[in-house]
Amino acid sequence: MSEPWRPHGYQKKAIKFMVQQGAAGLFLSPGLGKTSTTLAAFKVLRKTKLVRRALVIAPLRPATSVWPGEVARWDDFHDITLRVLHGPQKADLLASGELTGGVDVINFEGLSWLFDAVKGQDWPWQMLVIDESTRIKNPQTLRFKLLKPHLNKFRRRYILTGTPAPNGLLDLFGQVYALDQGAALGRYVTHYRMSFFNSTGYGGYTWVPKPDAEERIYKALRPLVLRMSAEDYLHLPPLINNTITVELPPEARKAYDQMEDLLITELKEGTLTAANAAATFGKCRQIANGGAYLGTPEGEVPSGKAKWAHIHDAKLEAVQELVEELSGKPALIAYEFKHDLERLQKVFPEAEYLGGGVTAKKQREVEAAWNGGRLQVLLAQPQSVAHGLNLQGVGAAVVFHSLSPNLEDTEQLVRRVWRQGQKERVVVHWIVAKDTVDEAIRGMLNKKDRTQQKLLNALKDHLKRRY
Repeated sequence: MSEPWRPHGYQKKAIKFMVQQGAAGLFLSPGLGKTSTTLAAFKVLRKTKLVRRALVIAPLRPATSVWPGEVARWDDFHDITLRVLHGPQKADLLASGELTGGVDVINFEGLSWLFDAVKGQDWPWQMLVIDESTRIKNPQTLRFKLLKPHLNKFRRRYILTGTPAPNGLLDLFGQVYALDQGAALGRYVTHYRMSFFNSTGYGGYTWVPKPDAEERIYKALRPLVLRMSAEDYLHLPPLINNTITVELPPEARKAYDQMEDLLITELKEGTLTAANAAATFGKCRQIANGGAYLGTPEGEVPSGKAKWAHIHDAKLEAVQELVEELSGKPALIAYEFKHDLERLQKVFPEAEYLGGGVTAKKQREVEAAWNGGRLQVLLAQPQSVAHGLNLQGVGAAVVFHSLSPNLEDTEQLVRRVWRQGQKERVVVHWIVAKDTVDEAIRGMLNKKDRTQQKLLNALKDHLKRRY
């Protein structure tokens, strides 16, 4: 059943910021209502005849669930006709009329089809919204290259994200270019790097900000970007981090050390090899978790038929003990590899999971069961569920059985639980294998978080100086 949408004061300011600017970035923490705020801004722009139609590009889950869900949820948005251009009916939907006053939503993987479909026609959209804009942070990706030649066809362009610089300030270029086509940070990523960074490391492929670069970047972005933090505008419960260190058993320690030193180790199931340092990093991550794929190229998520070796249960035992200590309180357990999931499912046979291959319908069912308090354990792959899920319906612990170096996915998973509507404190438990890459990943995440937080703090509440 729908209800009236009553914007908070910070949402009104965000709407005003969008309406007054033809290009703007909303760097809003999860839970502050980026989607509903954008829909409200669209209605204002439509009423003033500045736009007639909008195109929203989003990851698949937000595209198919969050955007149509917000329109259905609030009475105020029922006059917005929203079409999700995904699935076998997308061509018919696109051809079904002008859709004056409406919103088309498509996932990033559909861009090639979409731009081919409208080729030779009058350009349908005046407003562009890129949801979770870090998906275009790299200007070398196909999705960025597909979008770039069409940017100037939109009168208004907006980007939405809560984690704009998950891997450092280099991540900003592609996103900001989508707003101003190079006015703030330069027209080419090479110029951006040369202007603000120094090359270092082996081969000169590591870029670190020049001494004055951060402040210059922040200054360039302030007119374009509105930063709001949930901690400043919402009454959130405490967020507590707890590191649980486990020791690798002797045989696992031996296998890990051999892989780290020699790029090869012998297991009873077969030989585990790595081609280079990057592959070694991935294999060591797997061994630290308790299993490893045999003969699988690193960087890929292997198919269900890929063979894997069981190495140890140190992390599984720690997770099991933790869940028992929670005494029935729900636990959201993060896993990385498919063999992590399979081993966790043996320990928690009644658990549901959200990851690759789970249908949208099943995701909604699991989400409802979790928020209804009917699940004690939910297994989740961060890269599959980082966006578009609301899991704050019950007080819960977040447990990272597997650690990922991807700050955005890691932070966003925590924010599925720690967001508006959560009444209880949220404890994040990090299961770290001692003297392994797990420790390096924790340090890496903290370093990236500090870099991103410096950016967000510099942009934060810039509206105070303008409103």
